[in-house]
Amino acid sequence: MRLAIMSFAHIHAESYIENLRRLPDVEFIGLADEDQARAAHFAQRYGAPLFPSYEALLDARPDGVIVCSENSHHKRLTLMAAAAGVHVLCEKPLATTAEDARAMIDACQQAGVILMTAFPMRFNAPVLEIKALLESGRMGQLYGLKTTNQGRCPNNLRGWFVDKELAGGGAVFDHTVHLADLMRWFLKSEVVEVYAQTNQILYGDEVEVETGGLLLLTFANGVFASLDCSWSKPRYYPTWGGLTMELVGSGGLARMDAFRQNLTIYTHEAQRPQWAFWGSDADQGMIAEFIAAIREKRPPLVTGVDGLRATEIALAAYRSAHSGQPEKV
Repeated sequence: MRLAIMSFAHIHAESYIENLRRLPDVEFIGLADEDQARAAHFAQRYGAPLFPSYEALLDARPDGVIVCSENSHHKRLTLMAAAAGVHVLCEKPLATTAEDARAMIDACQQAGVILMTAFPMRFNAPVLEIKALLESGRMGQLYGLKTTNQGRCPNNLRGWFVDKELAGGGAVFDHTVHLADLMRWFLKSEVVEVYAQTNQILYGDEVEVETGGLLLLTFANGVFASLDCSWSKPRYYPTWGGLTMELVGSGGLARMDAFRQNLTIYTHEAQRPQWAFWGSDADQGMIAEFIAAIREKRPPLVTGVDGLRATEIALAAYRSAHSGQPEKV
């Protein structure tokens, strides 16, 4: 199985390259990036083969590619890969518009290739425990969920994250989709209405996109949920952020902290303490699933449609924040 990475714009590409190299019978054939300086930097850093263009990479006939470009370029690169008959694992959010996401899904379907959305939280150990608990029926009827996906403003890692044209938005786009996907998966129901408020209280003097957001979601089955998607962690926080969930049902209360499996490390060299995760690697599970789906010629556990639905929820949140009213999805 031969895999490649298209663009190193997203910080997750740095972990994905290591995930690929850990898998048996998988060959990481290299990377390409239209930013030549960025491409050369990461190719040297990871000792990876560097292709001069995306076209050259696809001409090498990889079985699959991981698209890690700026969000607004996801459609273009996915369509290129599909036209070459190459399977695609695309970073989230799947696209910056619902129309682009649908075009990606259609192109991959017509080409007969897989389109998987990069939602690694479905492979996170605490998340899987909650999924098993719900499937067991012990929670009874679910009434509501309180969820958070908070973090640091990522503009010091990659500037494009706070460029509205390239990213599609700010904290709402960046942090809504993970939890939106998990809740759809848990509840087996779609979001029908979103009410949202956003602000720029934190980091607002640095960027022009929203840095704080609070969403209230109503599902078709009557369950309601709150979602805090803010970039509310300070620069000195030990990690990029976290993801938590509280579920209230007739059978009791369940609490989940997806990144609780960590140690806090203090060193003289670092300017802040850092978390060292000792739990299972959700990215590894996600990429292993992508490769298994290619080998077994089946749809992946997370599809392009899942990416579209999460994108639609984030877009409805923006409409609500603008109108001041609940918006239909």
